[in-house]
Amino acid sequence: MYTIQTNASGTRSMEISEKHLETIEKYSLFQQLIDSNGIVDETVLDKLKLNIRSLIASMEENSKDLLDLCIDVIYHNNMKAFGLHQLILLYIKWERDKEEKEEHEETEENHN
Repeated sequence: MYTIQTNASGTRSMEISEKHLETIEKYSLFQQLIDSNGIVDETVLDKLKLNIRSLIASMEENSKDLLDLCIDVIYHNNMKAFGLHQLILLYIKWERDKEEKEEHEETEENHN
């Protein structure tokens, strides 16, 4: 479980689970989300919400993981642009840590 800050003053935060991060990865939710200016503002959050909404609408199989992500994180009262930026930073760090762990495990297997 991870905790992200959702406002600049640090008075609000949100819990992010491994499952939430895996769902973001599974559906590539942050792919092509941010414009070339790199700024995460309310329009980026709205774009993410619309992308997820259309994904759920077009899915034929169970989308419980996406719905959980929406309820717990994306549509949470504390989620604003600042919180989304923190979530993106957490996701990037999580991805890097995961890759490093996989590389380390491969190295271990090659030595044995």
